[in-house]
Amino acid sequence: MEIRSVAYDHPDAVKLNDQVQLEYAERYGDGDMTPLDPAMFAPPRGLYLIAYDDAGFPMATGGWRAQDASEENYADGDAELKRMYVVPEARGRALARRILALLENDARAAGRTRMVLETGTEQPEAIALYLSSGYLPTEKFGLYRHTDESRCFAKSLS
Repeated sequence: MEIRSVAYDHPDAVKLNDQVQLEYAERYGDGDMTPLDPAMFAPPRGLYLIAYDDAGFPMATGGWRAQDASEENYADGDAELKRMYVVPEARGRALARRILALLENDARAAGRTRMVLETGTEQPEAIALYLSSGYLPTEKFGLYRHTDESRCFAKSLS
């Protein structure tokens, strides 16, 4: 397994993003409408990773983008986790946990003080991963902060 930093608009990233959007639609009836731009994931204010198997097939993805205090309830120093996804045939191999740790380390090195994420009630696997990785429920933020199914979590990076 190799984990590489890629641009958010890299063809493999687009492919995996399309897959995660289909999964969101299956679970919630629609994809994630959060506006994302490739520049948001460009170092040093972000990072986007893809895990590849030994044959070069993209298996998992995840990224972070810098956030600062805003009317959407972000705080100065936040790093927001986005697009964590593992293809179904690769689940259970700790790929998400490996990507999460790399993203946390990178955000910390970039001077970010807190990692935040939003997920939903229809993603119990994601919630279990974040809770077991030291994330705690936090005040809702972002586009879905007024949505009942939304769950927000945070972890100190200091």
